[in-house]
Amino acid sequence: MPSLPQPPINDTLEAVGEGAVLGRIFPRLPAAASELVGPGDDAAVVTAPDGRYVVTTDMMVHGPDFRLAWSTPHDLGWKAAASNLSDIAAMGASPTALVVAIAAPADSPVSLLEGIADGLRDACAALAPGCGVVGGDLSVSGTLTIAVTALGDLEGREPVLRSGARIGDVVAVAGALGEAAAALRLLFRDAVDAAGHPDPRLAESLRSRTGPQLAPAPPISAGRAAALAGATAMLDLSDGLAIDSGRLARASGVGIDFDSMLLGDDPATAMAGGEDHSLLATFPPDAALPAPFRRIGVCVASGIAVDGEAYDPVGWDPYRDWSGSAG
Repeated sequence: MPSLPQPPINDTLEAVGEGAVLGRIFPRLPAAASELVGPGDDAAVVTAPDGRYVVTTDMMVHGPDFRLAWSTPHDLGWKAAASNLSDIAAMGASPTALVVAIAAPADSPVSLLEGIADGLRDACAALAPGCGVVGGDLSVSGTLTIAVTALGDLEGREPVLRSGARIGDVVAVAGALGEAAAALRLLFRDAVDAAGHPDPRLAESLRSRTGPQLAPAPPISAGRAAALAGATAMLDLSDGLAIDSGRLARASGVGIDFDSMLLGDDPATAMAGGEDHSLLATFPPDAALPAPFRRIGVCVASGIAVDGEAYDPVGWDPYRDWSGSAG
């Protein structure tokens, strides 16, 4: 892992200790509207008015998932929240609470965790007001790792699963297609030094163009809107439109034919690029699409196609696509 800016000798995680670190982080974290017992006890207590709750978890590891040379601590907290909030939204639920576990090198500056906490707070406020951090854990590791578990409220509705699409349904998306992948390509091309290692100064010069990768802002409220509008199936686009639509299609026993004219200026990147965390949903043919969903295709009998031509399921696979060589 690249070196962080050196903190004062007495302000590392190791020197300060867990209790003092938590005392500095807790005030920065957002409270949850559903919180009955928050951080500080052995476990949190949150309300579940529906009697059910949606739960998901996701992990971000330095190397395969982010580079400290490119991402600020605030970016990391924001992205950790956004990627989990979008999974809750994809079930048609409203996010209510996050539980966050962080393992970091002992010599990390406390400001690293403070920045992550600020990112979590700001993402919740911007993307899912009322959602907050109700607990978590801190540990020591040679590799910075952030794990988030998110909870959501169905508000009395049935969850929107991947398995409900039917032939003839309209396929629609809320959010960006391919922007995160384009930003990542830019970082690997223009934010590395002569040896191919990530360069923080070069990355900073590209900040205005790399936000979709470093701090994505998926339309979280669109998940609830889709459920209310009668969406038949939905999922979060984390691994690319081609791969993720294939998952929805297989679960539903249908195919999907995308219209290249509706995929933006770069249909190939729209199909293959991952980490947009947009929402892909299907709706009955006569349904009015809720904002900000837009039509991009239709459910057919089988296969994934673009303009009627079969399309290979290319996209992000963490076991195949990650190489630790660019650390």
